Amino acid sequence: MKIGLISGEFPPMPGGVGHFSRILAEVIQAQGHAARVLSRAGSTCDTLEITGVSGWGLKSIPQIKAWADDHELDVINVQFQTAAFDMSPWIHFLPALLDQPIVTTFHDLRHPYLFPKAGRLRDWAVMHLARSADGVIATNPEDDQKLAHLPLRSVIPIGSNINGEAASDESTARWREELSVTDSTTLIGHFGFVQAIKGIDFLVDALAELRRNGHDLRLLFIGGQRNAVYADAGESYREALEDRIRENGLEDIVRWTGFLPEAEVAACLQAVDIVTLPYLDGASYRRGSLMAAINYGCAIVTTQPTVEHETFIHGENIWLIDRQSATAIGDAIVHLIQNPQTVNQLRDGARNLRRRFDWDVIARDTLTFFEEVLRATGHHATREED
Repeated sequence: MKIGLISGEFPPMPGGVGHFSRILAEVIQAQGHAARVLSRAGSTCDTLEITGVSGWGLKSIPQIKAWADDHELDVINVQFQTAAFDMSPWIHFLPALLDQPIVTTFHDLRHPYLFPKAGRLRDWAVMHLARSADGVIATNPEDDQKLAHLPLRSVIPIGSNINGEAASDESTARWREELSVTDSTTLIGHFGFVQAIKGIDFLVDALAELRRNGHDLRLLFIGGQRNAVYADAGESYREALEDRIRENGLEDIVRWTGFLPEAEVAACLQAVDIVTLPYLDGASYRRGSLMAAINYGCAIVTTQPTVEHETFIHGENIWLIDRQSATAIGDAIVHLIQNPQTVNQLRDGARNLRRRFDWDVIARDTLTFFEEVLRATGHHATREED
């Protein structure tokens, strides 16, 4: 097949959707198909052919159409997240403006506003894109429930955007030494951009209470604080979070790494004792930070999903707690400190779980769905000799 991927963000721009698009395109290409990418100007990748556009307004539509026609694409896969496309309304009408079958992958249906006072129009625009696409992919069961009325859809999770080899013992030991972690210290890790939806303020409150109760703790924030797409959003939350850390006298136990190479992210994730991800909206396949923690076999404390996830089993491969509760976070950490055998069990469970989110499996399932869409629309995939 000749497959085109359109993504509102792409490396070197930071952001989970862009990294997902890069890895998916590379794996699709490795499995014998042609993958072409269209994203923002400045997007680069040594292994992929990328076309850049300066923005996502009306002027981008002729550029997208020319790109699709020039490459004689069989199917176009829009990697959709409203903010990544600068809130542009035009992206929602791509299926009517292009000649090729369109499959839209929805990374998150909890979209921000298109413009002030958009009201129901924002819901209508996103659902219009879903209804007019020839097929839709939800990356998580929560969004799939909202798309249940559509005839041709599939649930295909994201994989870990941090996908390198496991870190060496020397690398993980170096991080623990730099953070002054002793045998009596518990190193808590958080990975991902700092946003209110991540519930980090509850984590800070929990650690403050644990420290007052005499626990020797460190908190490592792994990765950059800001996604370029949301560079200005949540600034007040980040400032309030830093104030909270100072007010609780936690500056000496908190470390921010900033952006790191993948190898160092892997080392940090494996260096911590417990990765704590207290999402306000619960654990979900949509969370790249959770996928990364699973990929590196971490002992994970996170919040109860809003819908049932058959893959997440409390006490076996993940430790699930109530949402929006500093007490629940603190109780979980204390329990795991006192039960190191449970920590080891969670790590083993996460390592077993990562097969569910393997990139080869994700790519094969995606390609199978593309073929289903082509059959349903009366198209056929280009063969190598075509």
